[in-house]
Parts: sequence; structure tokens; C-alpha cells
Amino acid sequence: MEITLRYFDGCPNWKTTYERITTLISDRASTSLTLQRVESPEEAVRLGFQGSPTVLIDGRDPFGDPAAPVGLACRVYRTPDGMAGSPTTQQLGAAIDQPDETSLTS
Repeated sequence: MEITLRYFDGCPNWKTTYERITTLISDRASTSLTLQRVESPEEAVRLGFQGSPTVLIDGRDPFGDPAAPVGLACRVYRTPDGMAGSPTTQQLGAAIDQPDETSLTS
């Protein structure tokens, strides 16, 4: 499994997501994590970047919303405790354990 964490330097929330993912995959030798910094508004549009942090699992965004805008912005996630700048560890774990689910936005 390939996990990509897209982010931009102006948003600190990606660091929390990075820490949560690295903890979750620490014992999974077949899973790799790549950081991808998005550096310009043009690149954000080209990638369909819906904000930082964006988690891709085998190229798919399990938290994606087709109606969400693209651009260099901090992304928010719906969590059991309300809106947050990162998915919870449990949400990320579910996305990693079930990468073929259609959406985890609820």
C-alpha cells in the first residue's frame, strides 16, 4: 500500500496527520508513506488538491468531497468531536484498513 500525504508549508495540520499515519503503519512493512509538498496555486489546481493535509491511499482520497474547492488552504475534516484540521487516528486507521471503501467523510 502506498500512502501519500499532500500538504503545503502554510498549514501546520499536516504534521499531526503525519504523526498519526506513521504510528499506524509502523508495523506494516508493505506500506510506505510519501510526503508531497504542493508549492503553488497552479500545482494545487493541477493535482486537484483539496487542502492540507490530503491523504491519498493508493492514489485515492478516502475523505474527498467532489464539491470541495481546490487550492492552497488548510483542509478541515468531520470527526466525532466536530470539525478538525486532521482526521482522527481511528478515521485514518479505518481508511488504511479498508482502502476500497468509497468515502469516509461522514
